[in-house]
Amino acid sequence: MEDIMNRLKKEYGTPEPSKRKDPVRSLIKTILSQNTNDRNRDIAAERLFSRFNTPEDILKADLIDVAEEVKPAGLGDTKAERIKNFLKVLKEERGEISLEHVREMSVEDAKNYLKNFKGIGPKTAAVTLLFVFDMPLMPVDTHVHRLSKRTGIIKNNCSRKKSHDILEKKVPDERMYEFHINLINHGRTVCKSRKPLCYKCVLKDLCNYYNSDIDE
Repeated sequence: MEDIMNRLKKEYGTPEPSKRKDPVRSLIKTILSQNTNDRNRDIAAERLFSRFNTPEDILKADLIDVAEEVKPAGLGDTKAERIKNFLKVLKEERGEISLEHVREMSVEDAKNYLKNFKGIGPKTAAVTLLFVFDMPLMPVDTHVHRLSKRTGIIKNNCSRKKSHDILEKKVPDERMYEFHINLINHGRTVCKSRKPLCYKCVLKDLCNYYNSDIDE
């Protein structure tokens, strides 16, 4: 495990710190990222935040108007409903649309708190807490899940939901962000879903996927 982390760090370096500062906007953007790619997420987020200047404006807007702006991310009606529900419940609970109180929570309490909002699962919660609050959680997207299975960090039949807990136990807190980013970088450039570039992979001698292929 440590060898995998060290090789990826040597290959991709230490990632720049996250620039996400606003937890509410970050969480909304992460909802938009569900089941789509970064490009579509960014287009939808740009449209949404350009039309509605504040989360309060999104909350007050008609559902159909929010759905129209987030349509590029796919599942527009569903994501608009999740965003508005999150903002509504948060406003009713806190009297304002803010997640600053999460900073005072333990990692486990913060994770469970966010997951209580409808439509916010382990990945969305982990992204917000890792990228904004610097809490040691491992968001498991398609790249992280694929690489973790191929390298044998988790079992092949391990669900994405369960893999969050497993990886968070295996990865040192201080390397969570680094490893998450480097796994994504490696998944995008080398260890692709289809036709992975195994010949140039720095992990191939440690990789179950590559070695089982060779044996065959």
